[in-house]
Amino acid sequence: MSDDKTLLMAIDQGTSSSRAVIFNRDAGVIATAQLEFPQEYPQPGWVEHDPEAIWESVVTVTRQALDNAGNPSITAIGITNQRETTLVWDRQSGKCIHHAIVWQDRRTAAYCQELKAAGEEEAAIAKTGLRLDPYFSASKIRWILKHVDGARELAVAGRLAFGTVDCFLLWRLTGGQVHATDASNASRTLLFNIHTQKWDEQLLDLFGVPASMLPKVLDCAADFGTTTKAAIGAAIPICGMAGDQQAALVGQAAFMPGMTKSTYGTGCFVIANTGHEALTSKNNLLTTVAYRLNGEVTYGLEGSIFAAGSAIQWLRDQLKLIETAGETESIAQATGIVDHVHVVPAFAGLGAPYWDPDARAAILGLSRDSGIGEIVTATLQAVAYQTRDLIDAMSEDGVSPSVIRVDGGMVTNDWFLSFLSGMLGLPVERPQNVESTALGAAFLAGLQSGVYASTDEIASLWARDEIFDSTLDKKLRQDLYAGWRNAVQRIRS
Repeated sequence: MSDDKTLLMAIDQGTSSSRAVIFNRDAGVIATAQLEFPQEYPQPGWVEHDPEAIWESVVTVTRQALDNAGNPSITAIGITNQRETTLVWDRQSGKCIHHAIVWQDRRTAAYCQELKAAGEEEAAIAKTGLRLDPYFSASKIRWILKHVDGARELAVAGRLAFGTVDCFLLWRLTGGQVHATDASNASRTLLFNIHTQKWDEQLLDLFGVPASMLPKVLDCAADFGTTTKAAIGAAIPICGMAGDQQAALVGQAAFMPGMTKSTYGTGCFVIANTGHEALTSKNNLLTTVAYRLNGEVTYGLEGSIFAAGSAIQWLRDQLKLIETAGETESIAQATGIVDHVHVVPAFAGLGAPYWDPDARAAILGLSRDSGIGEIVTATLQAVAYQTRDLIDAMSEDGVSPSVIRVDGGMVTNDWFLSFLSGMLGLPVERPQNVESTALGAAFLAGLQSGVYASTDEIASLWARDEIFDSTLDKKLRQDLYAGWRNAVQRIRS
């Protein structure tokens, strides 16, 4: 227990922006700073980030948040990050040898298909809980080692380090002193055995990744090192780390088996806490490390949707149908539920439960009187339909949540949450702090630094803002969903 002046900082490095948030011990926001950075699309289906742009954005927002708060003393930092995004750097120079290959990138789809055809997927799922898909880090590392001149030789010589974004930031924040990640991020690489909690030699051989490249794997609440003053102007212990979706689960205080959260950021990710059981899905969901505390693993069942908030960004930036994401709520309210137009936002293929990297986005069912209202509303509905895909799959796997806790940028839209509740046939709870990802990172740092005595204490801080419990007609719900499934089938075939 600590006094009211105790402050925790979360560094939240996302797909399209970096944020730093300073919280008090009661989970109140003291200061925040956010900065978008560019997305790069070298070829269709390829998505990259400039590692220096990621780093500079993190330094900027961290220093800005500290400045906004009056440069107070921070007890500890927690880091959370876009998962699976892959960076490889030279240990001597600290510079990356290629741009970061983002989780959405599909360049290794053909290679992953080759591995599936060779019968490698069953063993990979048994060990990692993941499918052989370009979404995960392993095939991205292989691509970098194969396509960057001299990379394979440097890797074999022990010169190169691999990391997901959390690991790269930790390396930079500690001045190159610490090469480590946490169990939740390690579990998203396709190289980590989630049952033994170790890097898997057979998978390393399969993807041609030298073990010397890999970081040490720690608990989500652990002593990760200390920031250098050169990096962010202050020496602060880094005590928490988790991938963004696992951090959101912690931020939603979903510590009991069966508790389920759905985060609506760039993509949408539903995770159900399955306790100490690593539940194997029969419906194409992923088994993942939800968090690891005091050496004890809690597992999760996860469904991943690749386009949620990014579909709204597409309406704004590419189609120019809206100027701000906030406009979608009033447009949908004015338009009402759309039953004849379907937007299938498969810009990077389809995630769970389809796992179709070759599917591509489409707008279906347009008529002469279709306009902005129909397209915008159908895009919101598509995110709800995709969530229904995941919840149905979870139910068939034996996990049937009684309520869904939601967070992320899209959940400020009441119309969307009402439609989501109607489509799921479940109550939807929005917390007072919808940025659960950053809060979860702060909670983890607080656990390790002694600010919080237990997860029970964290759970007592969770507060609901509103509950949505739609009375959508059951037949309409089924008819709308049948229309969605038909639209998906058409773009896949």
